[in-house]
Amino acid sequence: MLAMDAFLPFQQSPVYAAAASALGARVRMVDGALAVERGRLRLISRVTGLDRMGLRRLARWPGLTVVTPEVPVAGFGLVPLVTPLHHAVWRLEGDLRSGMTAKWRNRLVSAEASVRVRRGDARTLDHLIREEATQRRARRYRALPEGFARALDPDALRLWEWREGGTMAAAMAFVVHGSSATYHLGWASAAARAVGVHGVMLMRAAEGLRAEGVRWLDLGSVDTEAAPGLARFKLGTGADLRRLGATCLVLP
Repeated sequence: MLAMDAFLPFQQSPVYAAAASALGARVRMVDGALAVERGRLRLISRVTGLDRMGLRRLARWPGLTVVTPEVPVAGFGLVPLVTPLHHAVWRLEGDLRSGMTAKWRNRLVSAEASVRVRRGDARTLDHLIREEATQRRARRYRALPEGFARALDPDALRLWEWREGGTMAAAMAFVVHGSSATYHLGWASAAARAVGVHGVMLMRAAEGLRAEGVRWLDLGSVDTEAAPGLARFKLGTGADLRRLGATCLVLP
């Protein structure tokens, strides 16, 4: 059983389960792991605390099972499909600035002199979903379907925005699940990027999350080859780099 302040991956949380169910998936607990099923396919993402035989027990049903363990697991019965991802996880304790790289901290201080961000609302989410979808198509990266953000419990969302001349020009969405939170969506206009809005916004979000008892913030995947700038941004906060296990087809 997880300690109250232990890191909980979003994909193993009740918040994720409720949103997936709202979108038509079958959701169930299998040997303590949250499984999402569509047809004859069972997907289990970011599962913790299971060894090879434990993962193989998850596949005991009349369908295919694909699992991504939170830590590397290998051996007979696990057929790798996708190479392991790396995630940046920020521990929200102590002086948040002390773990930052000097460059990240200096840019933050410079941006804070002129940038003021504020909490968002349902209108922020609508705008962010539209802009992030356009951004995703332009940059050709993959993400959860647009409807997923709308299916999330509004009480679990923490939204931030920045406006230029009264017009929204940057926004971020985070999801709180227990003592952990996950960066979910983000978008910034060229003007926002030029003045370092996202650094300020992420800092205000981290401070707000910590104030309400959140201890871990998952900043998402890190790919130093495909998106080196984004990788530097995430790791510059002082977040730890965590290597997940390979996504595998699991045999019973």
